[in-house]
Amino acid sequence: MEEQIRSYLEEIGRFTAATPEELDQFRLRFLGKKGILNDLFAGFRNVPNEQKRAAGQLLNELKVAVQDKLDVLKASFEDRVENPLSGTDLTRPVDDIQPGAKHPISLVRSQIIDIFGRLGYTVSEGPEIEDDWHNFSALNFPEEHPARDMQDTFFISKAPDITLRTHTSSVQIRAMEKFKPPIRMIFPGRVFRNEAISARAHCIFHQVEGLYIDKNVSFADLKQNLLYFAQEMFSKDTRIRLRPSYFPFTEPSGEMDISCHICGGKGCNICKGTGWVEILGCGMVDPQVLLNCNIDPDEYSGFAFGMGIERITMLKYQIRDLRLFFENDVRFLRQFRGAW
Repeated sequence: MEEQIRSYLEEIGRFTAATPEELDQFRLRFLGKKGILNDLFAGFRNVPNEQKRAAGQLLNELKVAVQDKLDVLKASFEDRVENPLSGTDLTRPVDDIQPGAKHPISLVRSQIIDIFGRLGYTVSEGPEIEDDWHNFSALNFPEEHPARDMQDTFFISKAPDITLRTHTSSVQIRAMEKFKPPIRMIFPGRVFRNEAISARAHCIFHQVEGLYIDKNVSFADLKQNLLYFAQEMFSKDTRIRLRPSYFPFTEPSGEMDISCHICGGKGCNICKGTGWVEILGCGMVDPQVLLNCNIDPDEYSGFAFGMGIERITMLKYQIRDLRLFFENDVRFLRQFRGAW
């Protein structure tokens, strides 16, 4: 018996538990009703009288060793719960955890909102799944307009009048339906078009559109707002030019170019040698669109504009492939730490 007890004492000295469950199994093995100690004490009756003293002392030593081991390990588990850093060497060097960075689309979106916020524009958002009225009809898109074709728009198959919005102009309609003039808002958001993915195009992209409705709003007000934006976004030396264009919901309509900030207007591959880069579309809100939203065009006028955030971001940071914005490559995103 003495040799058996000494073997158990060595085992207890080596024992450690990684979890409270392992410690409880150890307790049951030695102290349970069918445990080792009960068996040993039951067998103690058969030990010769001359050996009982030595065997009894070893049995008591074993019992104390089991209880001491239980107390020490139980206290260590409780200490880990109360103090998670217990047992941690705080002098060791930490892992080299790289800090994150805001996505360039988020950076430019925030900057656009900030710039127009200084001009008094507030932010409004709307649903990405839209009905035909808000996405097309209220904006003067006739039924035969190409934008309604399946090649451009994602339609919901079970509800042909429901689409993934193709522009945030739908939120302009919702704002004009909900609020009375004056209205001065911008509408950032994600939009969807059925286009092939390439370095210059994607089926998902982001827009910011703006709307200003009030009495006596003129095209000159639009031009001044856009000039301020361009110079704040790119540089104080940025020039703009407006070219005639066509949009169903504005009249007159225009597209705005900025002087290429890469070459300073001298001509490069970014501006294709022209010295100018297109960044947005704009125009005076068509009177019919105002009527569609129960706003009197004889009393109120206004302008609207819209730009792609990806395009602004590509120009600002000289990014040549649109797909980089969606790949989440940390080597690409790491470049924007500490950006605006």
